[in-house]
Amino acid sequence: MKFFFTAMEWICNVGYNLFPWVSDAPISNPQDAMHFVVTVLVVVLSLASLILIAIGAKKEQIKSLRIWAIFCLAAMIIGPIGTSLLPKTVFGLFERFSTFSAVVFNAVLGIYLIKGKI
Repeated sequence: MKFFFTAMEWICNVGYNLFPWVSDAPISNPQDAMHFVVTVLVVVLSLASLILIAIGAKKEQIKSLRIWAIFCLAAMIIGPIGTSLLPKTVFGLFERFSTFSAVVFNAVLGIYLIKGKI
């Protein structure tokens, strides 16, 4: 379960540094295409890791970690729903739900590691 999250973090860090978004380029720009591929991989691995961590935390009886995983998973899912249903004026707000949910979960995992709970 933790390997999915580690892979997501690695792909996120390396992938976005290698393939930053080129804003003025046409949609067929290879760098933007690779940025899109990296984004898809990060989203899939993020969702899979949060689901698997929630399942694993239930099996290991770490209730608070399970709650954090489910909370961050819900925030990650609310982001795209909000951006598609609500006006474009609040697009950035709901986009941040998806983006910051992984950052928040990273912080939570760090606290659990420091305390020796996982």
